Amino acid sequence: MVLKESTALIQEQIKNVGKLIVTEGHFSEVFNYKNSKEIFGDYFTSDKKALVVVNADVFVAYDLSEIKFKVDETTKTLIILSIPKEEIKIAPDLEYYDVQADFFNPFEAKDYNNIKETIKVSLLKKLEHSDLKTNAKNRLINELSKFYILTNSLGWTLQYNENPIRNIEELQGLKL
Repeated sequence: MVLKESTALIQEQIKNVGKLIVTEGHFSEVFNYKNSKEIFGDYFTSDKKALVVVNADVFVAYDLSEIKFKVDETTKTLIILSIPKEEIKIAPDLEYYDVQADFFNPFEAKDYNNIKETIKVSLLKKLEHSDLKTNAKNRLINELSKFYILTNSLGWTLQYNENPIRNIEELQGLKL
């Protein structure tokens, strides 16, 4: 009966931890857009340009309700089969200044869409060079440590990628 109670407790604790872990950051930049169009061959060029101020909130999250696990009652092992990949959400606020165009090369919806897409790509590159993903991973490890503490206190073993986790340091060294 104790084994069944331990199994139920472990499964309930995993469900309780199934929340989003979010690390949030803010990026600001000034983006200078320029597009030239040749008219009448290369005799005349028609330019359009805009100055765009970008303020963006960036979120890195793990949906822990997506963790796949198996409980092996015979060996008293909680096996984490997979941990979801981080989710990245970018919410840019764009303010356009000094928009200049002329009759032969007007601003169109595709220009605004191209600007927004270029800015998103730029922000993703900045995110990769920031410490936001590392902070998010550290918070993920912190949540996973609750699994280790629970299984250890019940005399169970926590396992990930076919490797038993014997201490918190091994948990912190996981390659996710």
